[in-house]
Amino acid sequence: MSTATLSAAPSSTEELASAILTNLDSAPPGDLSLLVPPGWSRPGGVGTSAARAFLGPLAAGPVPGELFCPGALREDPLLADLVDDQVVAWAEQVGIYPGRLDKLRSCQFGRYMTLAHPAVNDPDRLLAATKCLVAEWATDDYYIDEVELGADPAVVGSRLANLLTVIDPAQLVPRYGMDLDEYHRMQPISEAFRSAVEHLSRYASTAQLGRFQHQMATLFLAWTQEADWHVNRRTPEVWEYLVQRHLNSYLPPMILIDVLAGYELPAHEFYHPQVRKAFTTAGNAAVLVNDLYSGSSESDTDFNLPTVLIANEGLSRREAVLRTVEIHNELMQTFVSLAAQLSATGSPNLRRFLADTWAWLGGSRRWHATTGRYNTASSSTNDGS
Repeated sequence: MSTATLSAAPSSTEELASAILTNLDSAPPGDLSLLVPPGWSRPGGVGTSAARAFLGPLAAGPVPGELFCPGALREDPLLADLVDDQVVAWAEQVGIYPGRLDKLRSCQFGRYMTLAHPAVNDPDRLLAATKCLVAEWATDDYYIDEVELGADPAVVGSRLANLLTVIDPAQLVPRYGMDLDEYHRMQPISEAFRSAVEHLSRYASTAQLGRFQHQMATLFLAWTQEADWHVNRRTPEVWEYLVQRHLNSYLPPMILIDVLAGYELPAHEFYHPQVRKAFTTAGNAAVLVNDLYSGSSESDTDFNLPTVLIANEGLSRREAVLRTVEIHNELMQTFVSLAAQLSATGSPNLRRFLADTWAWLGGSRRWHATTGRYNTASSSTNDGS
């Protein structure tokens, strides 16, 4: 698909977003080592400007209207179907999405994790990650977005604070702890998270589980901020929306990258400011792919970057989609530059973590382009080309 095709052919903004997401003509390689050779260095040290110079044409990014994001490294339908079958059975067991399990199956969340973790072949590890992902998505549906499922912005803060005690248990005296337990027994979302965290604990170290707990608290804070906008009936400024998307990014599932792959990035690297900047930048970029693709399936009151740009800057829907692509690409360029810098000086595990993050982004792009959640005509074998 050429640039001319992108700019002229789509008859609607939804078709434009789809064309951008599925066009892989200018996509960078899915293997980060092809962009950033391990151990690369320059005299005088490696800075962001040096990294950009090293990356040459790739650092300039795609032509306008094209997404700077790799494609998926792996498509394994048999493994994906196995995980999807198991996660739908689990959802029925814990009580989420009753009467909607076929719709849940069409989302192919198990396939999402199979695409996003191409080096992981263990279906049980992938299932653990998929349970966490579905629990997160179900919370968004039940508590934040879908009125039919009971979403109410006036009580979002209380619900999420209570839910957090499943993930990071509250220590109450017995007489009141029993009341909390009874509350959770009445909440399918609570049971989904309890079961998901229990499964995740088989593979996550104490430190890795702590990272997950922290990321959930951050996500819940972001959803509370969004509820504030709904209750007060105001549209956030662009910068404020991007702050919310920094908190409500794709880090919750991405935080499990090294857990699933069977290694652990040590704390002194994981929490290093430059590593944290690279990782959060990748998560912020990834969630903007969701903003591009999910707009047509959301209600008129939901927020995404295109709608916020339209409200604040007077852009047309088409202009807002293209501006969102520009912002996404700038974030991705920052990640690649930081990856070049960190790969030169970091440990082998850090280089692996950055490469796995890059592969995760490519798998996420493929899933968004083909999932039944946003694409009623897509199939799991669609390669997005």
